[in-house]
Amino acid sequence: MSVIKKMVTLLRGSVREIGESVVDANATRIYEQEILDAKHNIEQARGDLTLVMAKEMQSAREIQRLQGEVARYESLAIEALNKAQEGLAEEVAAKVATIEQELEAQTQAHASYAIQVAKLKELIKTAEARVREHERQLAMAKTTESVYRATQSISDSIGSGGSKLVSARESLERIKQRHEDLADRMTAASQLENELGHSALEKKLAAAGIGDSSDRARKAMERIRARQAEGSVKAAE
Repeated sequence: MSVIKKMVTLLRGSVREIGESVVDANATRIYEQEILDAKHNIEQARGDLTLVMAKEMQSAREIQRLQGEVARYESLAIEALNKAQEGLAEEVAAKVATIEQELEAQTQAHASYAIQVAKLKELIKTAEARVREHERQLAMAKTTESVYRATQSISDSIGSGGSKLVSARESLERIKQRHEDLADRMTAASQLENELGHSALEKKLAAAGIGDSSDRARKAMERIRARQAEGSVKAAE
C-alpha cells in the first residue's frame, strides 16, 4: 500500500513539474492574456458604472419630483386651512407625510448611488493605471525575450564547434569555386577559339600576308606611296 502511495506521489510530482515547465515556457503569453482579461473586466466595470450612474440620475429626478409634490400639497393644505377645512387640511398633511417618507428613501438611495459611483470610478481609474503599467512591463518583457532569442541564436551558431558558421563558410567557398570554374571555362573557350577557331585561321593568314585583309593593306600602302611620289614630282617642277 505504501508503494502505491509513493507512486501516486511521484506521479503528482511529475505532473506538477510538467505543469510548471509549460507555465514557464509560456509565461509571457499567459501574462499577456491576464492583462487582456483585466482589461475585459474593466470594460465590464465600466458597464456596471453606467448602470449605477443611470440609477443616480433617476433618483435625482425622482427627488425633484417628490419635492415638487410636497410643495404642492403643502400649498393645498394651507389653502384648506384658509377656508376652514381643518379635516381636509389634515388629510392633505397625511399625504405630505407619505410623500416625505418616500422622499427620504429616495434621498438615501441617491446618496448610496453617489457613493457607489465614486468608488467605482476610483477603482476603474486605479485598475486602468495598473493595466498600463503591466502593458509597459509586457512590452519590456517581449523586448528582453527577443534579445535573449537573438543571443541564443548567436550562441548556437558559434557554439558546438561553430557548426552553423562553418556550414555558411563552406557554402561561400562553394560559390566562389563555382565562379572561378566559370571564369576558367570562359578563358579556356577564348583561348581555344584563338587557337583553333575561324578567327585563329584568319589571324594566321593575315600574319602571312595572305587574304583580303593583307591585300587591302598592301593596295592602300601602294596608293599612299604613289600619292607621295606624285607630290614630290610636282614639288620639283
